[in-house]
Amino acid sequence: MGADHLMDGSIRLRLDLAYRGAPFHGWARQPDLLTVQGRLEEALSLITRQPILLTVAGRTDAGVHARGQVAHLDVPKEFWLSLSRGREESDELRGERLRARLEGLAGRGLNGALAIKQVRVVPKDFDARFSALSRTYRYLICDDPRAQDPCRLDIARTSSPLEEEKMQVAAQALCGEHDFLPFAKPREGATTVRTLHSFNISRPHDGIVQAMIRADAFCHSQVRFMMGALIEIGRGKYEPNWIGELLAAGVRDQRVPLADGRGLTLWEVAYPPADQYALQAQKAKVVRTLPENSPS
Repeated sequence: MGADHLMDGSIRLRLDLAYRGAPFHGWARQPDLLTVQGRLEEALSLITRQPILLTVAGRTDAGVHARGQVAHLDVPKEFWLSLSRGREESDELRGERLRARLEGLAGRGLNGALAIKQVRVVPKDFDARFSALSRTYRYLICDDPRAQDPCRLDIARTSSPLEEEKMQVAAQALCGEHDFLPFAKPREGATTVRTLHSFNISRPHDGIVQAMIRADAFCHSQVRFMMGALIEIGRGKYEPNWIGELLAAGVRDQRVPLADGRGLTLWEVAYPPADQYALQAQKAKVVRTLPENSPS
């Protein structure tokens, strides 16, 4: 990024961050509760001496972790230049100074639960939410007491052995474009149509089942409801075709439990090249519906 961005009155910054979900009541700011957004915005407002609002790639629920979360914010040009210690300093050095100050202030008292990985200047048409091409989540669950590791805080537990092969078969029915209302907490006025690119269930270690799920975007609690259904299938309560039945019904089913948030991690957010940020954001803002008479 050259010096052209300094001609404008503000600078857009991208934050790459990671956090452990346990201390937080999710991403979104809530009165009198510790949240990732609330802690970061409070720290940034103190540092910049003005109110700061963050836009995030994916809002995570209480207890859910993030390895590859992305957010953006705008700061005044004067503040950005004030981070320099010399006239010719680069944006990279300014970004590192802000990253260190932000991590120190926002992470105070959290015992390493919040990490600011990078702060960098991006074009003004970058949008952490709408410019994203896809989000990838990982879900880990331990189904064997012998594999339990109290030091791992990102693994959910079940007392029933899981048949991961059946879970993998069932997961494939979720791939493609569907109305995921049966697996979501819908927000008023928002569509529940999403495109799920891949859903892979494996057993990387004895006693551990892993799910890697990638989609253009996810509805509120969608991954946890999908995993809740797949865990029921894995423990033998339902057959794999139950997933198709739930999708076809098109309504929330109380038999689908919400999987434990401890096992869920926002793994990665993918973006197009910089010259396609605006176009991708424009596409993402189009409200999608399924054609009439199409399978869900």
